Amino acid sequence: MRNILLIILDTLRRDRLSAYGHTRDTSPAFDAFAASATLFERAVATSQWTIPSHASMFTGLFPSSHRLTQSNGRLPSQQPVLAEILRDSGYHTAAFCNNPLVGVLDNGLQRGFDRFYNYASAVPSRPNDDHKPWLRREFSRRFRPYARRMGNQFAQSDAMFRFALNPLFVPVWTRYINFKGHTANSVSDLIDYWDAHHAGGAERPLFAFLNLMGAHMPYQPPQNLLDKIAPDIRHSRQIYQFMRHFNADGAGWASPPEPPLIGWQQQALLDFYDAEIAAQDEQLGRLLAHLQKTGALVNTTVIIAADHGEGHGEHNLFGHGFNVHQELVHVPLVIHDADYFPRGVRVTTNLSTRRLYHTILDIAQVTPPPESDSPTAAALSLRQALNDAGDIERGTAVAEAYPVSTFMNVLEHRNPSVIDRMRLRDVRRSIYQDDYKLIMSGDRAEALYNVAADPAENRDLIASEPARAADMRHRLRQFVQQVESAAPAAPIETADDERVLEHLRALGYIE
Repeated sequence: MRNILLIILDTLRRDRLSAYGHTRDTSPAFDAFAASATLFERAVATSQWTIPSHASMFTGLFPSSHRLTQSNGRLPSQQPVLAEILRDSGYHTAAFCNNPLVGVLDNGLQRGFDRFYNYASAVPSRPNDDHKPWLRREFSRRFRPYARRMGNQFAQSDAMFRFALNPLFVPVWTRYINFKGHTANSVSDLIDYWDAHHAGGAERPLFAFLNLMGAHMPYQPPQNLLDKIAPDIRHSRQIYQFMRHFNADGAGWASPPEPPLIGWQQQALLDFYDAEIAAQDEQLGRLLAHLQKTGALVNTTVIIAADHGEGHGEHNLFGHGFNVHQELVHVPLVIHDADYFPRGVRVTTNLSTRRLYHTILDIAQVTPPPESDSPTAAALSLRQALNDAGDIERGTAVAEAYPVSTFMNVLEHRNPSVIDRMRLRDVRRSIYQDDYKLIMSGDRAEALYNVAADPAENRDLIASEPARAADMRHRLRQFVQQVESAAPAAPIETADDERVLEHLRALGYIE
């Protein structure tokens, strides 16, 4: 059985990587690794944000089916997840997670891991915790459950979430609760853990999951990499003032900008974003170089993907709360496996990232349990996508954007008029067929694009190609009916806001 390493580059846009044509050299380590692997040109995330996208990669299901679409939900206990299946099939499972939505919230995404290390917390957990001085070890052990509980409360309470987004507090909590985790520490810990696991002659193969959060807002890249990426802005006081304001405005990270950004402001965001990508790529390169140097790649499948991208004012939206445009759901994906995925091949068919679940089980030679409500792993494995004619989905992929309720509540208080004007309450879906993509807002066809000729999605073709739009709309309706009828029980909901606040008062956190 092969070792498997799944690396998710959280919030990473495909079009900002040089391997996919970006003119800046933002990702030399990723690019070099992709050249020795199979690169997928048209990978489509199932969702526009972290929780449902990870749930799809861990279950093989679309959001309409697994229904984990909000931060106050939980996967049903009867729904098997990837790490559980691998653990029960003989794998040792370990996670190194920098995203609090995956590593802190009680949503079921941590199930099945023998070891789950969380770097996004006021009290991070690391493999070397047992070797800390006694006082620090006891503090971590006693305070960590409260820190975790507090993280869940803020995610579940609209009032507390809005309070946290006040510009006075955003710089405090993003720093002191390690909102973006610690990329360097997580990579170093994974390297040490990987070496120790195999040095001990372990009989169980290793499944390791690494989530890196470096490309997420706020943007505070190292100055040397910002100078490398965008040297002209170093002495621009205007740009630095704009970025300080933006980084502190947590509510603005997912709000339509009003007034719309002007050119230099949007470019500043992209400059800082590119520098964050470059900083993360250095750490990713350190991990990949170690695996290469130690010979681990001979018997290891390495999958690198993104859960979703990010909006920087395109289509009058920020962040990743409400839409399925390319900047959010067209994601990078490479697979390095000497036995199953050929070196240097670029696959051009549309495919869904939910199929990473099936691909990993296929490589591990593990059959999904009957209760997983998923086709056989081999049928949906991305090995099938190496042959377009033989692929079961034949170039069709779907993305779904359930509006994020926490950000919707922020908009209700910040800018309520924009909600109806931009139809932000609608569930948006897109379907891909060959070079075309149809976006629907609720039951209304919103736009049709030829994303091969128009990757920025500037030219709506519904009026000029009505027959194609009607056919794709029909197919998307059929998809929705099929997945919703097969959906399991809805995720368990957590306590309402008032009960959350009462609980926090009882703990003494608030008056």
